[in-house]
Amino acid sequence: MRVNTLKRAAVAFVLALPGAAIAAVVAAPAAHADGCYTWNRNLYQGRSGSDVRELQVRVAGWAGNRDIVETDGIFGPKTQAAVRRFQQAYGLRVDGIAGPETYAKLYELQDNDCTPRHFSYTELDGGCGQGGYSGGPLPAGETRENALRTMWKLEALRRSLGDKPLYVTSGFRSNACNNQVGGASDSQHLYGTAADVVSRTSSLCEIARDARTKGFSGIFGPGYPDHDDHVHVDSRRENNDDGIRNSTSWSAPDCGVGNN
Repeated sequence: MRVNTLKRAAVAFVLALPGAAIAAVVAAPAAHADGCYTWNRNLYQGRSGSDVRELQVRVAGWAGNRDIVETDGIFGPKTQAAVRRFQQAYGLRVDGIAGPETYAKLYELQDNDCTPRHFSYTELDGGCGQGGYSGGPLPAGETRENALRTMWKLEALRRSLGDKPLYVTSGFRSNACNNQVGGASDSQHLYGTAADVVSRTSSLCEIARDARTKGFSGIFGPGYPDHDDHVHVDSRRENNDDGIRNSTSWSAPDCGVGNN
């Protein structure tokens, strides 16, 4: 823990240096401040690269009403707006630029396997007691990546609801598990892009309403058939494989949540 803290401080120092000084320092091997991922430059609108994509995964839950943050590695207006909302949510300087302060908060939030600290791959995995991310329509690695984006959106939802526990009752399901529980044949659970959640401190309607600004394009809750005891959230607009890309479907009639 002490080693990681010192390394993070070193990277923050480098990122804060003037351009000429950075050029001199970057020539040396990059320090690794975090067990998951380390950013080595400030990111802002107009920049692109794999480091932008890693940032987009982590701020996707701050997309804003009816919007999503594409993980395309291009820092555009939607990514900037999401960074600003992330900064505001955690009491950081709000400038839309990902720099030392923003990275320090992300390092604090993520575990060494890149999951946010309040969610885990185990919590989002196979269902029906199977475990793992195989047995669905996608390769296990791709499904696992989808689950990671889902978890970061859930982390944002949790923060917005007061940083109180949010419990996942169903995450990824294999084809066999989905059939066993009577899930829809095109269920987003098959792709790792969905989670069913409940809370002991927030009502289901509070969850459903808040999810509208957290990058979820599928929301089903109270008033929708068989959803009176949980809220289903998914990212169908970002799923290339289910044939319904660019769609938004919200239905929690008892909470005033609909497509309009």
